[in-house]
Amino acid sequence: MTNPKTGARPKKRRRAVSISRVTALVFLGIILFGTLLLTLPFASRNDRSAGLLTALFTATSATCVTGLVLADTWTQWSNFGQAVILAMIQVGGLGFMSAASLAYFSLRKRISIQQQLVMAEAIGSNMEDVVAHQKRLMIRAFTVEGIGALILTLRFLTEYSVPQAVKLGVFHAVSAFCNAGFDVLGFKQPGASLIVYQTDPVICLTLSALVIIGGLGFLVWDELLRQKSPGKWSVYTKLVMITTGALLLAGTILTCLLEWGNPSTLGTLTVPQKLLAAFFQSMTLRTAGFAGVDQGLLTPAGKAVSIFLMLIGGSSGSTAGGLKTVTFVVLLMFLWNRIRGRRTVSVFHRTISNDHVLNAITIFMLMVLLAFAGAAVICATSPVGFADGLFETVSAIGTVGLTAGATPRLSIVSKFIIMLFMYFGRVGLLTISFGFLRNKPSGEQYRYANTDLLIG
Repeated sequence: MTNPKTGARPKKRRRAVSISRVTALVFLGIILFGTLLLTLPFASRNDRSAGLLTALFTATSATCVTGLVLADTWTQWSNFGQAVILAMIQVGGLGFMSAASLAYFSLRKRISIQQQLVMAEAIGSNMEDVVAHQKRLMIRAFTVEGIGALILTLRFLTEYSVPQAVKLGVFHAVSAFCNAGFDVLGFKQPGASLIVYQTDPVICLTLSALVIIGGLGFLVWDELLRQKSPGKWSVYTKLVMITTGALLLAGTILTCLLEWGNPSTLGTLTVPQKLLAAFFQSMTLRTAGFAGVDQGLLTPAGKAVSIFLMLIGGSSGSTAGGLKTVTFVVLLMFLWNRIRGRRTVSVFHRTISNDHVLNAITIFMLMVLLAFAGAAVICATSPVGFADGLFETVSAIGTVGLTAGATPRLSIVSKFIIMLFMYFGRVGLLTISFGFLRNKPSGEQYRYANTDLLIG
């Protein structure tokens, strides 16, 4: 259609690209590509295709750095299959834009403004010098993984050949740093995860350090390295560090109290071994996914504490999932202030905006509702009790990867629910909602008259 006055055709308005939608779709693309590779016969150890469902479940779990599996990683997958899984863990852990950025940096390509926007969204940064920040992120991530891999390799050299030790060191270092929870120790005991090394301080503490560093978040690393004085840290970094330390300590103490005499978990260990195993359990519940004890044999109270810690997870902009540490703190502060009749939430002499508070409440409600609804469906369609079903759904949506033994017993419907939850957990519930459900144009065009309700 032409303009009757000028005779020129009007320029078409370019549709704005939703960064949230791009993030969600690219993660989906990575999952589907990984599924295709894992269905190849030579991806399996027996040279027979693992099947579409097993491949899709594994690819989703790896890309979403969760760790829930239908088949033991060592037993099912060949070296090629394990390499594919490791690549998906790395891309999923650091974010797809990190891999894309690495390719651009290697080819000396210019990164567009649109790509910089996606990068900033992926790592929780702003547009200011995001390219340089991305470079630092990758260098530091690979450095930490390399140090962890070296320590683990030296430890594994005491038991295995050089090639085997290097493989075990690299795989578990990347899996730990990315909070993925995948292991290739099935040759010792299929499905046992790190239980076979639960009393080994070098392996347990090295993996714990990698998991904790990966779960702090990229922006926190940057500030910790730039600003040595805690008094000069930002409010966000202070909250992350305090909450992370408090949750690790609380999880360790509660695990000791609840599992100390349980012969199926900590009961048969010596006191130092119990403390190490309890700390490892507290750490792994923060979305790491390595099983230091049999989760299915925890006491009922131990499972309840585990579900709570899995729900919280790590920190924003990190390799971890879950509700996130600062989100959890904002919820607690909101409750505390409302109980005292205050309308604003403040911390360290700073006020937290109502938008942040509402986002925290929204994420929490979505996670809890999805977890309980998913657990109900699992109970209805699979031979699994509600407690184990809830353990499974929280583990999936928090991208933790621990299971109380329900995963192998899931029905096809339940498996798809778990895959969907893993995807939601890694991409982010708000990312999904903003990318696909948000009304356009955003913002409220009108308001209805107020009404009075009885609350409480």
